[in-house]
Amino acid sequence: MRLTTKGRYAVTAMLDLALNAERGPISLADISRRQGISLSYLEQLFAKLRRSKLVTSVRGPGGGYRLSRSGGDIFVAEIIDSVNESVDATDCNGAADCQDGETCLTHYLWSDLSDQIHHFLAQISLATLVTRQEVQAVSVRQLQRERVSPETIRWESID
Repeated sequence: MRLTTKGRYAVTAMLDLALNAERGPISLADISRRQGISLSYLEQLFAKLRRSKLVTSVRGPGGGYRLSRSGGDIFVAEIIDSVNESVDATDCNGAADCQDGETCLTHYLWSDLSDQIHHFLAQISLATLVTRQEVQAVSVRQLQRERVSPETIRWESID
């Protein structure tokens, strides 16, 4: 399966927004610092996320980004699709020209797997991820690095 850093980073950044929604607009610099993603890379990703209407930007002091919809209404597959990423298990990127320009013996198996993975990711919302204890524990650790009290975050209010 090929899911490049573009898709992974987009999901990570969106999950960061969902986890920190109570803090107001979140700057890309904050996401960059917490998640270890380059600021210039985040700027490119957020241009695509904004065009796909998954995030909105807030200008001015204290500005940044916020989710455009409830975390319960934004799904992982939608995020990956918005940054022009595909979840593809084939060697031919779905073109069916795997073996000397023709379909290989296992093309349809890997193509079906790609469809199943996409369907699986289409069922997982940001709100679902936010409620996971493991995700919350990582977020608390990241917030502690920034010296932000995790008690100020209300996890259940995301959706």
